[in-house]
Amino acid sequence: MKSKLKLSAACLLLLSLAVGCGSSDKKSTSGVVYKGVYKFGPQEKSFNDCETGTDFWATDKAGLEQEYAKLNFQKPYEPVYVEVEGDKIKATKADALDAQYDSIIVIKKIVKITKVIPQDMCN
Repeated sequence: MKSKLKLSAACLLLLSLAVGCGSSDKKSTSGVVYKGVYKFGPQEKSFNDCETGTDFWATDKAGLEQEYAKLNFQKPYEPVYVEVEGDKIKATKADALDAQYDSIIVIKKIVKITKVIPQDMCN
């Protein structure tokens, strides 16, 4: 009886490992660092990807808006350079503010934020 129980437990462990290691049709971009220019204000929360030049509506899940505010700009929409981890998703056009963007970046982690925009990376 003990050997059947051990065999069942071993099979269950192998099965759970196999399922956990399987591939998925959904592509996750978690852990990918995106480098770009971020602008924030009452009508704009945008991220321009330095690598592709693509503009994204930025959804902040990491406190980026608070970090931006700490830079003490006198007016909104001042550009800053950021390196962030997040997910890029297709926009739904349901929200009036992000309707002008084809895609959304959901920012999950801030790697870097600075007023200095590297000219060699982001023109």
